[in-house]
Amino acid sequence: MTDNTDNAVAAPAVSNTVKRLEEEGEIGADYLEELLDIADLGGDIDIDVDHGRASIAIVASEEGDERELADLVGRDGEVLEAVQELTRLAVQARTGNRSRLMLDINGYRAGRREELTKIAAEAVARVHASGETVSLAPMNPFERKVCHDVVAAAGLVSESEGAEPHRHVVIMLPEEDDEPGIDDAGSADSAESAEGAEQAQD
Repeated sequence: MTDNTDNAVAAPAVSNTVKRLEEEGEIGADYLEELLDIADLGGDIDIDVDHGRASIAIVASEEGDERELADLVGRDGEVLEAVQELTRLAVQARTGNRSRLMLDINGYRAGRREELTKIAAEAVARVHASGETVSLAPMNPFERKVCHDVVAAAGLVSESEGAEPHRHVVIMLPEEDDEPGIDDAGSADSAESAEGAEQAQD
């Protein structure tokens, strides 16, 4: 009886969350569409809800758009990060709530996630083989979060060290008293990436 009541209460809550995230996506898409018009860039905008956040992807609609959209990605995704933050601020201005919206352009994040997953998996293998700590190259919060997730899934421990823009992930074997996953230093990478607060210390 209690379970049925709990489920009945949870269903509207989930529905309201999805509705709110869809609204975030629509607002973000409107902002990005205007940005593309101003910059005279072509591209289709896809909206989704993924892993509890609004997700927007700008993809090439015609031949040649890919090269133009590359300018919105920038070197190592730097322009993409800036455009994502501007889009989040545009959503916040409309809704009054901080946005965790994720933006991808030209499939950059998807491709980078695959690349980072491979890099982190190789580092995990090195730690298992040698027992020694392995440090990865400096990364932005999104990239560190991907690596932390891979390490946690492999049963090892990771943390973030250093200050931006040199902040990087360090991977190590768990101590006997440690549970696999991200330690206190690395856990804020998850929050930092989720909230898009690149300026925060994790």
